[in-house]
Amino acid sequence: MDPTSSGPGRSASSGPGRSTTRGPEPVTPRLSAGLVALAWMTQFLVGTDLFVVAPLLPDIAASLHVAPARTGLLITAFSLAYVVASPFAGRLSDRHDRARILSAALVLFSLANVATALAPSFGLLLATRVVAGVAAAATGPTVYALVSTRAQATARAQVLAVVGSGLLTALWVGAPAGAVLSRHAGWQATFFILAAGTCVLAVPHAFVWRSGRTAPAGPTAAAGSVPGAGTPAPGGQRGGGEAAFAVAVTALWAFSVYSLYTYLAVALHADGRAADVAWLLVVYGIAAVAGGQAGGRLADRAGAVRVTGVALALMAVTEVAVALVFPTTWALTVALVLFASAAYAFFPAQQRHLVDTFPERATGMLSWNNSALFVGLSLAGAVGGPVVHSWGYPQLLYLGAAVAVPAWLLTRHRAGARRPPGR
Repeated sequence: MDPTSSGPGRSASSGPGRSTTRGPEPVTPRLSAGLVALAWMTQFLVGTDLFVVAPLLPDIAASLHVAPARTGLLITAFSLAYVVASPFAGRLSDRHDRARILSAALVLFSLANVATALAPSFGLLLATRVVAGVAAAATGPTVYALVSTRAQATARAQVLAVVGSGLLTALWVGAPAGAVLSRHAGWQATFFILAAGTCVLAVPHAFVWRSGRTAPAGPTAAAGSVPGAGTPAPGGQRGGGEAAFAVAVTALWAFSVYSLYTYLAVALHADGRAADVAWLLVVYGIAAVAGGQAGGRLADRAGAVRVTGVALALMAVTEVAVALVFPTTWALTVALVLFASAAYAFFPAQQRHLVDTFPERATGMLSWNNSALFVGLSLAGAVGGPVVHSWGYPQLLYLGAAVAVPAWLLTRHRAGARRPPGR
């Protein structure tokens, strides 16, 4: 059998003259390096569009003559649009051709960025970011679903980690590059380039995924051999309550991670270490990419459930360590590397768990998962500001570590529910 196939596609005989052949199942075409590169670049460009807005806010405020504090609404509008639209986009993608949905979303994303660059007023600019958030909601989860359904079951989380590293690379490469471009050519140039890039990518996406039917992802090939991979209910369907608990873990994880990340630069500035911000963020980003790759490999070998639990436990411990050593830069650097490595090992393992557990609605679950991520991120921003202002940055980190504990407890419940009989 072709190792890239996600379904058996074989006949079985239960005795002479009696066949239990169910007919051939769809065979998943091979996932080539070119497809992975295309998916990575898509995540990189969409991620750059998300992360680049923050460093451009002062330039946007000066250009459109609005208060700098008001421009923060651009990030809020994008995030809220993403949270609301993502589940609907995921359901649409699961019911229709994923490649077609992805191409259409990239074209819409490109048009939204052109409109962003040309917006003559802040009100219209805000509207364009809402449209961009809706388009982005249909891109990321669909990309993840397309690659996961073609990946070998024994390497699914690793592939998801590689593609997801495009988003993390945007954090420490794409966003700073956009900020540099803005200083020399204006903030509008950044969005014109992003529009051109996503429009170009829409063309290959419309064709390269059509070389055969893609079978639903599932743990068929791996659940029996990988601890904690999960065993879906008959037909691959599970209840809505279980789905809600599954993505709630991501929301708690995101709050813990982004309470640390969002206010790190602010805390360093207040502590008189503004010169350390740039290189510490680069170190953090590199550690996050490395952690994601390690998490993907470990999830495929040791089981997705086990990796999510260990990652959350280590994340809570290292976030406390960051709080304790914050005044000392060299110790802070070490603690940030350990924290980012542990924290971002969680995400590809969580994605694999969702695809394995909910194979018939993989895109929808990945969409809900991304929405949960943005919910946690938004709450971290909303809660973190008052906490830092009233009690200081280390106290926010203690809160973030505390929030990781119930997330870890949910994975413990998940592990018990997934343990096969007799083990």
